[in-house]
Amino acid sequence: MASLLLGFFLFLLPFAYAGHNYADALSKSILFFEAQRSGYLPHDQRVNWRADSGLYDGKASGVDLVGGYYDAGDNVKFGLPMAFTITMMSWSIVEYGKQIAQSGELGHAMEAVKWGTDYLIKAHPEPNVLYGEVGDGNTDHNCWQRPEDMTTDRRAYRIDTNNPGSDLAGETAAAMAAASIVFRHSNPSYSNELINHAKQLFEFADKYRGKYDSSITVAQKYYRSYSGYADELLWAATWLYQATNDQYYLNYLGSNGDSLGGTGWAMTEFGWDVKYAGVQVLVSKFLMQGKGAQYSSEFEKYQQKAEYFMCSCLGKGSRNVQRTPGGLLFRQRWNNLQFVTSATFLLTVYSDYLSSAGKSLSCPAGTVPASEVLAFAQSQMDYILGDNPRATSYMVGYGSNYPRQVHHRASSIVSIKVNPSFVSCRGGYNTWYSRKMSDPNLLVGAIVGGPDAYDNFADERDNYEQTEPATYNNAPLLGILSRLSSGKGGFNQLLPVVVPSPQPVYKPQPKPSPAPATTVSPIAVQQRTTTSWTAKGKIYYRYSTLVTNKSAKTVKDLKLSISKLYGPLWGLSWSGGAYQFPTWMESLPAGKTLEFVYIQSASPADVSVSSYTMA
Repeated sequence: MASLLLGFFLFLLPFAYAGHNYADALSKSILFFEAQRSGYLPHDQRVNWRADSGLYDGKASGVDLVGGYYDAGDNVKFGLPMAFTITMMSWSIVEYGKQIAQSGELGHAMEAVKWGTDYLIKAHPEPNVLYGEVGDGNTDHNCWQRPEDMTTDRRAYRIDTNNPGSDLAGETAAAMAAASIVFRHSNPSYSNELINHAKQLFEFADKYRGKYDSSITVAQKYYRSYSGYADELLWAATWLYQATNDQYYLNYLGSNGDSLGGTGWAMTEFGWDVKYAGVQVLVSKFLMQGKGAQYSSEFEKYQQKAEYFMCSCLGKGSRNVQRTPGGLLFRQRWNNLQFVTSATFLLTVYSDYLSSAGKSLSCPAGTVPASEVLAFAQSQMDYILGDNPRATSYMVGYGSNYPRQVHHRASSIVSIKVNPSFVSCRGGYNTWYSRKMSDPNLLVGAIVGGPDAYDNFADERDNYEQTEPATYNNAPLLGILSRLSSGKGGFNQLLPVVVPSPQPVYKPQPKPSPAPATTVSPIAVQQRTTTSWTAKGKIYYRYSTLVTNKSAKTVKDLKLSISKLYGPLWGLSWSGGAYQFPTWMESLPAGKTLEFVYIQSASPADVSVSSYTMA
């Protein structure tokens, strides 16, 4: 009887962890990015416990740096990890856009990318100028405040020809080039704009070489570029070749592989600092596609290093990545899952490259079929989602047992919409940081730092090594989860990529309110395109915006919020952090309309009424 029971248990064991809802995890992983947004939040913001923040970013430097993402549980905008996050989200969509579309999440995924690229465009106001940080990690880490309450230094830091940063500029070029592929069909003018920025940034990075943290020294304690900038130069060239098919960038990879380390460095990690493995995987793709025949011997060296990475992760190499007793790849105790998700993405996509080419992986320990590579990638994702010795999901909000005391300022402090009382710098530490209770706001979809080398995990807010999330932990999941949710069928990843246009299938669930706000507001905002033209290959639009007072009273002290504005504007004045009546107007009488216009080579800006008074 005992042997029968044991056999029955062993039969059931594979199914005990089966059935992960990858589509649900995908939806949650994208939602996390909305919680990390800085700036003016859009009308369709789904994480409704967040509010506008960082609305004066860049103003002291005479540049608009409102927007972008907070990197982790703090309120600083670090350019290097933010750009890497956008590159990885874009790569996910480039590879698996059709699968993301099948899950109904392509629109949200593309919005997440665009929220980042909109900011990167602002951060690159001149060809050889790039703002790489807003805020200061030292002062920020001394405070525990909601983003909406920030009193910390919001100074902006930049690189330029006298203060270079090839790693930062290179990663930002890669992000914009990768994102340009995402928007190529649905928003061609925006895609072209991204390509232009990417080309300028690559030229800047290559011509004026230097480490960014030597120029932006405040980043050294938090995001020091230990690997230097050579990997980012190759990374940027790789993505620019994919985006433009320009032979110049393929030649760059073929001619500089040895000198910049692409053919020499055999890596066992991939992340926001070290890009070599990503470069090697993509160059392997080019080789399998039959591109760059004149560099075939050089590209084969890249591929050898790519396969070294794969074999090391699989435990079949000459120098293998450490694993926990529960089978999780382990590199370091501080936010180890960032390396797991990035490595898992490379394993996932490389398995599809191999499958598409009808090849297997050659490791020192033997030949590994593509299906086994994908199966190992799945095992890593399943561990994160709960198939581990603690039966803990390391994605907040997924499953029934997940971290409740996340090291994250915004989620750990009551929403400003629930309690608008100001939370001071040290008061946040005294009241909220030390609170031994679940977070008042659920940070749905966040991947936290994860367990230690022995699968142990302490769900405590001050345990930042294990409970702090980060955008770059989540970014690779868009690709991994969409691939796993689509089943075991193979895809030909070597064919030309066409990212489908997102279908407007998602509609926010109706809320029990009397009527939409636009029907009850006394001020109506209406936008229209009045004309368009093409100049130097870009399409420009002239937008007219009408602001109408529909009430029976006079509107005074009108303040408008305008985000996603990239061109010149006429008909309003800027004062006190908001757009206001032009200097020749003091009020808007009942039934009257104010018109202002702006020009840009992008979709219409988001215009909303921030405040007003009635006379």
